[in-house]
Formats: sequence, structure tokens, C-alpha cells
Amino acid sequence: MGEILMMQDIVKCYYLDAEELTVLNKVNLIVNQGEFVSVLGPSGSGKSTLMNIIGCLDVPTRGKYILADQNVEDLDEKELARIRNREIGFVFQSFHLLPRLNALENVELPMIYAGISPENRHKKAAEILERVGLADKIRHYPNQLSGGQQQRVAIARSVVTEPTILLADEPTGALDQKTGKQIMQLFQELNAEGRTIIMITHDTNIAKYSKRVVNILDGRLSEGTESDVKGIYENGMEQYCSQ
Repeated sequence: MGEILMMQDIVKCYYLDAEELTVLNKVNLIVNQGEFVSVLGPSGSGKSTLMNIIGCLDVPTRGKYILADQNVEDLDEKELARIRNREIGFVFQSFHLLPRLNALENVELPMIYAGISPENRHKKAAEILERVGLADKIRHYPNQLSGGQQQRVAIARSVVTEPTILLADEPTGALDQKTGKQIMQLFQELNAEGRTIIMITHDTNIAKYSKRVVNILDGRLSEGTESDVKGIYENGMEQYCSQ
């Protein structure tokens, strides 16, 4: 399996009233094709900032980021938009489905931007919705679907163009425990098919569904064991997880 993502000494700073605030501090991360990696940390740890950089929604202040053999530092805004569309499939906590489009039409959206013909995108969208268990819901609108079904539509939309990485941000955060478990089992199935998944989460129980856990705290990454993970939350950080 080849390396598809490499971060070297990534630093991200923000400036507030001339004061520098370091949110990510010399982050190093390598993800290989076919991995399922969780980035685990409490609120305020820097995981959202890291997600934005991985997803090319933001750029680092310093450091090197290579995604699919491309140096992100060298890309302009148009090229960043292109790499987001081609290389990354996004899954968000709040689904981000368009309410006036049915499930099939929501899944078709990325293929419209990719210039795929109507006939081909209809066929592919229907196939991927069947894959996530929604063959009988393709004409339903978001308000006619449960939260778990909406997240399945969002996952179908994220993978329909076969991106290099599936990037999930707290994908079960708006779901009940049973439905969240079903969504995580779907992620495991997609990973078993060879899809590379990076998931951002604060929940140790959700992180356990991945094959590898990377801890983030105070803007620093560390490869974690289960005892390391427990330590993050036992040292006065657990209150952030309910926010």
C-alpha cells in the first residue's frame, strides 16, 4: 500500500490583537492507501484545524503537506478547489444535504461538477445508494429520511466520485447510539473494500472502529494506545466531550 498523505512539521498559527496563537505545533502524519485512521481528541485540541488542512479547506502556516503526490503549498485557490473535488470526499456531522433535492439528486451533485453525463451519473448514483442500503429511498427528500438515512446519503455522495480519501468529521455526532453504530459498520465495510478513511472524533468508542488511532492534544499528535486515549480524558478533559 502506497503513501497517499504526508504531513511534515505542520504548524498553524492565528493572530489575535498582534498575539500569535499556535493551534497546530509541528504535526507529523503519514497515511497509507487503504488505512482507516481516527484522529481523536477533545474540543480545543486542534483536530478541527487539522481536518481543515487535510481537506485543503485551509493551508498551514509552516510545514509540508503532500496529498496524492501533490505539494499543497504550491497550489493556488483554483487548484485547491480542484484537489478537494477530485481527491477528498467529505462527510460532516450535520449531513449538508440540499433540502430541495432528493437522495438521488444529492448524490449526483459531485458528478455534475465533474462533468459526468446525466445518464452515467443517474446510474452511478443509484448504484451507490443501493450499496449503502437506500435503494428504496432514492426519490425521498432529506425531510423524509431519518438522521441515519441522511448520513448514508451523505456517505454515498462522498464516495461516488471515488476520491483518494474519505474525510469524516464527527460523522455520528448527530445520531443516536444504535444508528451511530450502523454508520460506523458501514465505514468499516467501505474500508474493507479498499477506501482510505480519516475520521475526526472526540469519542473513544467511535475511534475504536478504526484500525489506527492518532491522538491530538494541545495541537500535537501522538500515536496512541488505549491507555494513552484514556489518559487524555481522565486528566480533566472529559468535560469538553459533551460540548
